[in-house]
Amino acid sequence: MEIIQMSKKELRRGEVISKTVNGDLTQKKASQELSISLRQIKRLCKRFRKAGLEGLAHRSRGKSSQRKMNPSTRAEVLGFIKNDYPDFGPQLVKEQLERRNQIKVSREWIRRLMIDEGIWKVKKRKNIRFYQRRNRRSQEGELIQIDGSPEYWFENRDPKCCLINMVDDATGKLMELRFVREECLEGYFLGMKRYIETHGRPLALYSDRHTIFKSPKAKEKPKLTQFGRAMKELDIELIHANSPQAKGRVERAHGTLQDRLIKLMKGVGERGRWCIVHNLGTTCRRGN
Repeated sequence: MEIIQMSKKELRRGEVISKTVNGDLTQKKASQELSISLRQIKRLCKRFRKAGLEGLAHRSRGKSSQRKMNPSTRAEVLGFIKNDYPDFGPQLVKEQLERRNQIKVSREWIRRLMIDEGIWKVKKRKNIRFYQRRNRRSQEGELIQIDGSPEYWFENRDPKCCLINMVDDATGKLMELRFVREECLEGYFLGMKRYIETHGRPLALYSDRHTIFKSPKAKEKPKLTQFGRAMKELDIELIHANSPQAKGRVERAHGTLQDRLIKLMKGVGERGRWCIVHNLGTTCRRGN
């Protein structure tokens, strides 16, 4: 005797269709009871007369999906992940597979594959404190968020250094990236010099309250730092943020770069690093 697997919904539908076929219930009443169209009721009645209750079971049950990934492709992708991208996240793996290996698969499929293989762990969402959003500036170049991120960017291959990051407030683009030994005045001056030569003079800069940007004696007597005097001569307004959340675009960019840039720079030479840093604009925005 063959066993037919049916859901509760299908069994309920079978009872109503059986009554309809036997003449105990009109098709209109059956349509209202099952919340489906009259046309669908007629179709189900036809299937019931032809195959009985079995005809109402879902026809795809027990069959493999037509969208199922080819086992050879699955094995190939898994090999690339384990050998070349062992500590990459699903989105970054997807991008690198398309760019380096010419394999196009969805991010969600990669995520599920990595979870099944124990490579990726599902992260619990943290309790996020929400802040009132400040409206973006209307045009590119009006306001630039600037900050430095000290980190072991080259892991154990080089000593700890600082990445000077400049993000446009209107578009979220990474406008300037520069590695310096430490967060210092010279690094910010070189970054501003290259930004102005490439993009022109911005209207304003949005920074934290580091002593490079704001004098610690400013409360007692208004006093500009050397960086502040230079910006005043260039007619660039210098705005100081009261919290890291206030300049969230550059802070989020730091988080994305600390995750992606360190991994992408593994095993590449000096020119390879230069190419990666100078092509990170769209990558970082997708990551955020």
